[in-house]
Amino acid sequence: MKDQFVVPARLKTTSFVLLGIGLLTLLIGLFAFHGEHGSTRFWAGLLQNSTFFLMVVLASTFFIAATTLAHGGWQIGFRRVPEAISMAVPVLGAIVLVVLAFLIFGNKGHIYHWIHPEGDRILEFKSPFLNPTFISIASVITIGAWTLLTLKLRRMSLQQDTMKFDHEGRKKLIWNGTVWCAGFIVVYALTMGSTTPWIWLMSIDAHWFSTMYSWYTFASTWVSGLSLIALFVIYLKGNGYLPWVNEEHLHDLGKFMFAFSIFWTYLWFSQYMLIWYANMPEETVYFQPRVWGPFRPIFFLNLIINFIAPLLIFMKRSTKRNYTLVAVMAGVIIFGHWLDFFQMVMPATVKELNFPWFELGIGLGFVGLIIWITAHQLAKAPLTPKNHPYLKESIIHHT
Repeated sequence: MKDQFVVPARLKTTSFVLLGIGLLTLLIGLFAFHGEHGSTRFWAGLLQNSTFFLMVVLASTFFIAATTLAHGGWQIGFRRVPEAISMAVPVLGAIVLVVLAFLIFGNKGHIYHWIHPEGDRILEFKSPFLNPTFISIASVITIGAWTLLTLKLRRMSLQQDTMKFDHEGRKKLIWNGTVWCAGFIVVYALTMGSTTPWIWLMSIDAHWFSTMYSWYTFASTWVSGLSLIALFVIYLKGNGYLPWVNEEHLHDLGKFMFAFSIFWTYLWFSQYMLIWYANMPEETVYFQPRVWGPFRPIFFLNLIINFIAPLLIFMKRSTKRNYTLVAVMAGVIIFGHWLDFFQMVMPATVKELNFPWFELGIGLGFVGLIIWITAHQLAKAPLTPKNHPYLKESIIHHT
């Protein structure tokens, strides 16, 4: 049984090529963008990509925590996949902090208008929490908590591999793991499910607010995170690994991707419909450039990719058990929600629709970084979590 992953040369090359594209795009952007408009696009592209991909890899930690608290056993056969993906959280978290530091302390008021609230009654009213000090401290604490909890869950999982005959120690470790997962869920709910999307992304449109914004952002990155897990599972299966994983497990991943694509659409519709129906200027200002302005094509393409495509493809049972179709749809979903973040950030910053060569290039760099980190983390430990009490349940799993 192939249980120890060895990083193939082709995968290494792919990750390095994508990283190279990202770094080259970054350098070109540094020299190609001039003036306030160019600087705005440069930093907006970095903010969009860094926050999106951080939240996507963080979804793997949430997957581990949620399934642990639910006493799920079906996912144990491929648990090392989300564990490996989650190890990108510290690296991408550090990148986000660097980007935010340049934006906040580099006086980039054209991205975050609340940096200079003087004379703006609405921004002055929000200044007790929309200010550089509060945002900086909140971001450091948030990313620090995500990092520490992610590393703790990974360490406890690997520790279990060495406790074959220590039954009492294994029981204690399982209990401690459950407690730590509960702690992560609380932190995740208070940050990703509430405040963090507000201060990083919604505050770009500082005069506008939506109480559904964080749930909307969560749904977008959660379904993207599930798709990323599915892609790595399919890749490993295609290379002869994960012998205990079969169509039953793929079917469940497909069901999650289908269900949360619908959940995202529900939030998309609810947020848009309520604002459209009320027709209040302070609310419709957000959708004006997206629905009736230059970003109109992106707005409706977003809906087609993230709702209509998963609905039509994943409605049938057989398609959720087809490795090729699930892999293709996983890639489509990740790109679709990357596009969702694009239309969340760009209309309030660059205000005009350009071909997103810079944003795509930076995005490919982040993809390469995630592949490289995940591949090397997969190679550090056996792909099967040894001594886990639910492993048998995963092996005999049937939907």
